[in-house]
Amino acid sequence: MSLIDAVVNGIHLGFAGLWVGSVVFVTLVVLPIAREGAFDAAPLETLTNRFTWISRTSVLLLFVSGGHLAGTRYTADSLFGSGQGHLVLTMVGLWFALALLVELGSKRLASGLAERKVRQPAREARPYFLAATVVGVLLFVDAALLSVPTAIPF
Repeated sequence: MSLIDAVVNGIHLGFAGLWVGSVVFVTLVVLPIAREGAFDAAPLETLTNRFTWISRTSVLLLFVSGGHLAGTRYTADSLFGSGQGHLVLTMVGLWFALALLVELGSKRLASGLAERKVRQPAREARPYFLAATVVGVLLFVDAALLSVPTAIPF
């Protein structure tokens, strides 16, 4: 593995962990507190804005770094014709689903904050973030299977 590939791999793994970890944090910590009304709108708005920035940055960097990794490790035949390739394609689909769910959930959360509402937006965002958390876990399972080439016999 070249130095460039190692750096790209590190960026990819680091931002994947940051992104999924922040989604899980919002789902399990922030939203329950907001649903109880223990947050004011201003701090929740700041948190939501920073979370959105982290998420969008992660999406972009994962797209670029994942594209580099797939381009250097797979051919079209191995991507569409092998178990490892199918895991990569599954990861792309899960990545897209996670990005969509996070954007939709963030929009729901931010929608009521301008009106200084907290509980209702948190309730409306919750299903999106719960689904995003499940997708994030599936991404990590997929990544674990990719890291062990003999785990997929086909």
